[in-house]
Amino acid sequence: MASFEIHGGKPLKGELTPQGAKNEALQILCAVLLTPEKVTISNLPDIIDVNKLIQLLQVMGVKIEKVEKGTFIFQAKDIDLNYLETEDFKKRAGSLRGSIMIVGPLLARFGKGYIPKPGGDKIGRRRLDTHFEGFAMLGANFNYDAGEHFYSIEAKKLTGTYIHLDEASVTGTANVLMAAVLAEGNTTIYNAACEPYLQQLCKMLNSMGAKISGIGSNMLQIEGVTNLDGCFHRILPDMIEIGSFIGLAAMTKSEITIKDVSYDNLGIIPQVFRKLGIKLERRGDDIFIPAQDSYEIETFIDGSILTIADAPWPGFTPDLLSIILVVATQAKGSVLIHQKMFESRLFFVDKLIDMGAQIILCDPHRASVIGMNHEHTLKGISMTSPDIRAGVSLLIAALSAKGKSTIHNIEQIDRGYQDIDIRLNNLGADIRRIG
Repeated sequence: MASFEIHGGKPLKGELTPQGAKNEALQILCAVLLTPEKVTISNLPDIIDVNKLIQLLQVMGVKIEKVEKGTFIFQAKDIDLNYLETEDFKKRAGSLRGSIMIVGPLLARFGKGYIPKPGGDKIGRRRLDTHFEGFAMLGANFNYDAGEHFYSIEAKKLTGTYIHLDEASVTGTANVLMAAVLAEGNTTIYNAACEPYLQQLCKMLNSMGAKISGIGSNMLQIEGVTNLDGCFHRILPDMIEIGSFIGLAAMTKSEITIKDVSYDNLGIIPQVFRKLGIKLERRGDDIFIPAQDSYEIETFIDGSILTIADAPWPGFTPDLLSIILVVATQAKGSVLIHQKMFESRLFFVDKLIDMGAQIILCDPHRASVIGMNHEHTLKGISMTSPDIRAGVSLLIAALSAKGKSTIHNIEQIDRGYQDIDIRLNNLGADIRRIG
């Protein structure tokens, strides 16, 4: 098991370019299964989760050609449907949560799809009902083998209908959408997720010949078509990495410029960091964060303690709450962090408390942070990364801490962040990969 050894307390300086968005890439890669034509995708991040899905597509029969770093051509002309019932498929797909999104395209194009219970982060219950209820409304029959933890779904024909999703699930919306674009007739998906990554998927599908309207809203209208063509698609920069770098700059009192952020797709992310007192400036499509000795958390208008909570888009993304929590530990003032969407995502705060942070974990969903205004520096410790976002939050804490920190299980970080140690070392960090 690999680890990071971090010698903290060093200010960083320079420019960072965010990688392609992990969460968009997983959707876009599954969409190549909707057509036998060539699909070119650029700005793919070189991270474990994306590479695992590319390898899964390859063993399913998708022809893959690497054009250059981050750019690949995919052609799903000859898919081996028998492979989907093999033990090798169960093992590969079961190790990656994003693999659930191959079901919609397979169902739409071939009339059947299979998936084991997918893995991924251990951040609480992440049910799949939304996906399969949507498929059932389109006319599919669903079966779950509890003994094998194996899902199978089949349909002789998919027919458009009105679907009111029970939750605004991003992967659920993407999966049902990809099934609906090849269904007969019209489909309405209400309470649809509307994250920029989902908007990107809609735009890609439309460039392939799909007929989707309502993009960016919570009601998608789909007019079914009989087939889709190939296309070229470029993935957005990763908003979670951008937010992570903003937090990193504040915690380490560093001057950092984040390049090519696609600012208009960041929603309220910059605004939430400003509420923590962090200065950031838009320069064209870049974000400049000056070195700050102190940053003060705002209060609500009536003077009460600020609460920062996650919500479906256009609310604040849950993937950045861990970063916000860490950054608040060295702010001036207090804040209540309310993680509404996942019940186990705050369970890394014990490591921050061991480092000297003043945090009260109220329950699995809420943590109260009393900022120390950089007057009491965090101290380095040895810790283990429980999930991708907590792992990077702990890395940021370690980079601001006094002394040496060790983070174990960094495979979790590598799942979502490309060459993070190399890129930060280029700015003056001292991170060593060991083991």
